[in-house]
Amino acid sequence: MEDVYRPAEDSYLLAKHVESLVSGNVLDMGTGSGIQAVTAAMKPEVESVLAVDINPEALKEAEKRADDAGVSGKLSLLHSDLFDEVKGRYDWIIFNSPYLPSEGEADEHAWAGGAELIERFLIEARDYLEPVGSILLIYSSLSEPDLSGYKVELMEEIELFFEKLYCIRLSPT
Repeated sequence: MEDVYRPAEDSYLLAKHVESLVSGNVLDMGTGSGIQAVTAAMKPEVESVLAVDINPEALKEAEKRADDAGVSGKLSLLHSDLFDEVKGRYDWIIFNSPYLPSEGEADEHAWAGGAELIERFLIEARDYLEPVGSILLIYSSLSEPDLSGYKVELMEEIELFFEKLYCIRLSPT
């Protein structure tokens, strides 16, 4: 079974902005260990969180994290490849994308997908975002996606050894 992505610099960068911004109904795409979903669910301004992942093991880990934090009543889990099984519209969509460039068959879903996966996500996300909704997204300078069609606000960037990570807020134009 695939490994579950462990929270790292990117996770904590995104969680900081989830904590300060999100409200209403939230979709955490690619939830991994559930850090973003639980961070959102702990906020009084958040009504509900849908945590989505293609990896069933990630969903189990996210469920445990939600139980441990006492927020499982606000959180639902869904096994899906991006939006394939998702229904409804959301005020906020969070995506700590597998942002490293793809290296072919050796890829691990938890970290590889790059610009191609982010661009697929952004095309599909429009149909699930409330008209005044926003997306919080992490991506790397190693795989900069096409963000056209969205108003982009840079929330923060951090420099790592060989790349920069960007946390951005996207709003439909």
